[in-house]
Amino acid sequence: MSILNIFRRKTSRQIAKDRLKILLISDRVNCSPEMMELIKNDIANVISKYMKIDTSNMDIQISKTANNGRNGMKAPVLYANIPIIDLRN
Repeated sequence: MSILNIFRRKTSRQIAKDRLKILLISDRVNCSPEMMELIKNDIANVISKYMKIDTSNMDIQISKTANNGRNGMKAPVLYANIPIIDLRN
């Protein structure tokens, strides 16, 4: 790793990826409704940088898939229904 990489800002993609990892981990430990609301707000903030969304009708859920994950275990899945009003230019 280069010394310059330490000072480089993370891209929105990397930040969103990190947040989703936290989301999946928190599901495995039964995250609280308050934590789920914080995650929902973070996701809305990231997406709203690129497009205008309807946060009042936004729906984010975490569930488990059928037994088709690794080693036959159920894998957590994030479902997001986020109405897009307009794209930002």
